Order: sequence, then structure tokens, then C-alpha cells
Amino acid sequence: MSEHGNSEQQALAAVRDRIDAIDLEILQLISERARCAQQVAHIKTGAQGGAVQFYRPEREVAVLRRIKAANRGPLDDEEVARLFREIMSACLALERPLTAAFLGPAGTFTQAAAIKHFGHSVITHALGAIDEIFREVESGACDFGVVPVENSTEGVVSHTLDSFISSPLRIIGEVCLRVHQQLLSTAPDLASIRRVYSHQQSLAQCREWLDRHLPTAERLPVSSNAEAARLVVSDPDAAAVAGLQAAEIYQLNVLAECIEDEPSNTTRFLVIGKQDAPPSGQDKTSLLLACKNQAGGLHRLLAPLAAHGLSMTRIESRPSRRGIWDYVFFVDILGHRQDPTVSDALQTLEQEALLLKVLGSYPVAVL
Repeated sequence: MSEHGNSEQQALAAVRDRIDAIDLEILQLISERARCAQQVAHIKTGAQGGAVQFYRPEREVAVLRRIKAANRGPLDDEEVARLFREIMSACLALERPLTAAFLGPAGTFTQAAAIKHFGHSVITHALGAIDEIFREVESGACDFGVVPVENSTEGVVSHTLDSFISSPLRIIGEVCLRVHQQLLSTAPDLASIRRVYSHQQSLAQCREWLDRHLPTAERLPVSSNAEAARLVVSDPDAAAVAGLQAAEIYQLNVLAECIEDEPSNTTRFLVIGKQDAPPSGQDKTSLLLACKNQAGGLHRLLAPLAAHGLSMTRIESRPSRRGIWDYVFFVDILGHRQDPTVSDALQTLEQEALLLKVLGSYPVAVL
């Protein structure tokens, strides 16, 4: 071996030795963090007795924001946040494992959102419908639920908004998930595909691609993308529009990748639970409002928000189910209900609104 070759091997050996040493340091620090988490659980259990609130969304998001602000690379902020999310998830599971209901079956984007928010140590439970998720959390069978609320391409998920009208649950967090759709099948190529299964929103998100590549294939909406993947396992003439996780779970071929019409296609999910989330410093508040059915009613309803300088990030209307042409409005504003400005605006709004329900104040999603 040449002198240059020996020098290269020595340099590699030195770097690898340093990596091995760093790995041991990381392990020691993670173990120390885990022991601190156990101490937190011991202190909370002793001080509070009874029901203990182990999961603190405002605390977790503060950690992630601090880590991202301190990151100097070479790993990007999103990757660093994902690593620390998993560390926090594993440490929290030492205090008490969390359970989260999601729109199943296994392999849906909703499950991916739950894991992105809570980490892989969360115990996820698949349910067949959004209203079932609400009931599961209301009954105490699961600590939290994760439900889709809007997509950047196709808009609002009406079943989720309708469930909030009668539910006592609070919104305690949000997750924004970049959605990449794949075409999955047991078939080796597109030529044999006669049917395409998926959730109706996903079919709509891929409409142009399907028109161009599978114009004669029948499009069949089902309850979820993962359910579509499960169905095509036994149907060689069919394909599913779903995510890569579903391809892995159901062992399907990926016939085409990233077939969504909009490359920036993103779905926003809400995390629901019984607890209120304290202020984190960067929060949203979601409201359910109804106004008097008279000229200028909606304007007067929203005027207190403008008067107090609050930024409204979203407004959606839904039938109230109390009468024909009677509507309620779902509004998101920046700020926490405990912020003085938001609190003052809500007091003024309560005097004008026919109905005011604060669905929750929660940390803005860490992307």
C-alpha cells in the first residue's frame, strides 16, 4: 500500500474513533435525560397525586424551537427537530406512555401526523371514522386524537369541523404534514390498472395526473388511503393512491411517485384532548362562532378581532344543524386566550356573538 494510502487509512481510523467516542457521549447524555424524566414523573406523582398531566405541549414545542434556533448545521432544522422529538417521546414514555387515536387503518397520513407530533413511542390506535376518534378521546380510552382539518389544495375537512360543534374536547396542538401521494399496486406497471382507490381528497389532489396517465380507470373513494392500499392487495387490476408507509405495510409496488398535482401539497391536522394547553409564546386560538341572522351580522362578529389588532388566519362556515340556512363559523386567530389582548377581544366578542365557543389555544406547529 502506498504512503498516501496509509495516510488515508490512518485519517479514517482517527475520525471513526472520534465518532465512536461521540456515540458513547451521546448515549450517556440521553440516559441522563431519561433519568431526569423519571425524576419529573416521581415529583409530579408525589406532588399532584391522582390524575397527573405528564404531556405538556407548550413545554415540548419550546424545546424544539430552542433547539432549532441553536442549530448551526450541517443537519437542517427539520431533521434536528425530528431527532429531538424522538428523544423526548422515548423519555416521556418512561413517565407514562401516551395513547393517540387516528383515522385508520395503519399507514394513513393521519398516523404519520400523530407520529410526527408525539414521536414513535406513542401508542397509536386506528379508528374507522373521525367521529369515532372524538368519542374515543371523550371516553378516556385514548389520551389524545389526531384528525385532519384542511388541505392546501382541497380545503377543509368538513367531518372534523362538524364534530367540534357538539364535542367538549379541546384543540391542544396542530401538525402540518407535507403530503406526497404514490400510486401503489401489486401490478408491475400501469397497463393493467382498471380501478384506482383512495380517499376522496387524495383522488382530488391527484386529478390531473390521473387524467393524464389513467384516464379510463374508475376512481373509487374509500374511507382512507390506507384502506385503499389494503383493498388492492387482493385486486391485481387496481391501484391505490397512498403514502410510502402504506406501501411498506401492505408490501405493494410503487408504480409512480409524488403524483400530487401541487408539489407543496400540505395537510394540517389537529391534536385533540381534554386538557388546555398553556401559552407557549407562539400560539393560535380556534373559535366557534354564530352571529345573529341580520344584515352586517358577520361584520359585527369579526369587528372586535380587528379592533384589538388580532390576525385572523382562517375562517370557515358550516351548517349549524339547528335550522335551514343557519350557519356557524370556525375562526383561527394568532395568540393565546390568556394573552391580555386576546382575552379582551373575546370578552367583547361574547357580547356580540349569538354563540362563542373557544375550541382551544395551542402552540403554532413546529415545521
